[in-house]
Amino acid sequence: MADPTHPTTPSAGLAGLGVSQGRAAGPVVRMAPPPVLPGPRQVADLAAEAAMVVKALESVTADLRQRAATAARAARGDGNAAPAGDDDAAGTSAAAEILDALAMIADDPMLREDAEAAVRGGLDAPHALDAAFTHHRDTLAALGGYLAERAADLDDLKHRAIAACLGLPMPGIPAPGHPYVLVADDLSPADTAGLGTDVVALVTEKGGPTSHTAILARGRGLPAVVACAGITALADGTVISVDGKTGQIGVGLTDEAVAELRRNDREERDRLAKSSGPGRTADDHPVKLLLNIGSAADLRPGAEGVGLFRTEFLFLDRKQAPSFEEQVTAYAEVFARAEMVVVRTLDAGTDKPLPFLGLPPEPNPALGIRGLRVDRVLPDVLDTQLDAIAEAARATGADAWVMAPMVTTPAEAAAFARRARARGLTRVGAMVEVPAAALLADRLLTEVDFLSIGTNDLSQYTFAADRQHPGLADLLDPWQPALLKLIASCAEAGRAAGKPVGVCGEAAGDPQLAPVLVGLGVTSLSMAAVCVPSVREELSQHTLEDCRKLAARSR
Repeated sequence: MADPTHPTTPSAGLAGLGVSQGRAAGPVVRMAPPPVLPGPRQVADLAAEAAMVVKALESVTADLRQRAATAARAARGDGNAAPAGDDDAAGTSAAAEILDALAMIADDPMLREDAEAAVRGGLDAPHALDAAFTHHRDTLAALGGYLAERAADLDDLKHRAIAACLGLPMPGIPAPGHPYVLVADDLSPADTAGLGTDVVALVTEKGGPTSHTAILARGRGLPAVVACAGITALADGTVISVDGKTGQIGVGLTDEAVAELRRNDREERDRLAKSSGPGRTADDHPVKLLLNIGSAADLRPGAEGVGLFRTEFLFLDRKQAPSFEEQVTAYAEVFARAEMVVVRTLDAGTDKPLPFLGLPPEPNPALGIRGLRVDRVLPDVLDTQLDAIAEAARATGADAWVMAPMVTTPAEAAAFARRARARGLTRVGAMVEVPAAALLADRLLTEVDFLSIGTNDLSQYTFAADRQHPGLADLLDPWQPALLKLIASCAEAGRAAGKPVGVCGEAAGDPQLAPVLVGLGVTSLSMAAVCVPSVREELSQHTLEDCRKLAARSR
């Protein structure tokens, strides 16, 4: 008899890439298709047509900014916005940042100028908008990697602008009046950020593990599966189960199976909500459980500090770099509220577009100027950031740690450490994201005080597999023995040097993998807040010797 608590094996089942853990079940409701572009019409008044273009873009910009403000108020719990609970405040904070970024794209003067030029070339307003957005989208898609995934954001903005131009409602999330599983070809950031509490899970035909859908779903603790071929062929009302860990979709569930799954899910959430205390194995071996955050709004109780403060969220979509004073304020806000904070300096470059950097396009952004390598061409950016981190630490008396992303050689680690220590920052580390760094972990640790392993990028570079590519999910699986061997070599180097080695990639939040990582010698795990209770509980069920045996079998 099939297990009703995990009904993912019906013959009609589908599978995709699980990007946000949890199980849910409910009827399918599909996203409505985008507005249909009508046939072209003759343009009689160029000025009036250009004015329609401007008005449509302004309407989209205003709508996104209003929604961003609402999300920001919800994350803070003030104003008239519905208050965000502990589980989804991080999601609403991220939603506000993403919506703000989208509003800036819609308000881009170059986009507007391209659309106006298309009008002067004889196109009516809807077709001019279509042409301008398509041109910008194709430019991003040609760059590949992270930028290619961001190209889908422009599709959503195009549909919204055309709908505004045609006087149609903005595309958005359905509201059937009952709990449901939202199914779509793909979800835009604006759509994902606007999800209501009646959405119990997300499934998309396209998308990748670092898409906005994945990021926001994880932030809210909402089960999500992407790259699920055939999901949009299901009829509305079809009852399915979603396993956001395995990526399995069960189709054709009985009412009893759905009720059982939901009951077990509620019981599991209630059980985990009672979890508290520091990370420990069953025999009391300490394992620090830390948070990955983008700002102070993402902080949650229950963890032992911050293992990854992604400072690039302060820089995203800025036409000018944030000032020294602005950075000090942002860092101090986090330092004042957490026991320890590991700050990652700016992890950006041509794979994470930051307009103020002015970096030229590259044929292969993932192998180009990114992370610490930005310092090769723009050293003032890192100098200002280190100055701001040091000032914020002094002002708050915080236990502030700092680490550089994309460190490749011991010489890079040494140069970064000298600059950080010259500013009074005494705990300096390096990210391990490329095999070269992992292979020389012992030499890196002669220069720095700790290592933090970013498993997302380390997988990508180890297996030569684009982390956005859903067809290569098996190569990006953190259980791959080659990846675990690299993690083990870093942990062994840390043990020999008497220095901590943590993991801060998505692998750290996997409850089943956590004991293996501890058995390999990892000293801390940093993850999304929603993952902390399940990882804590799983570790508490294993002794350190159990963890070592699991690690030995996994390699």
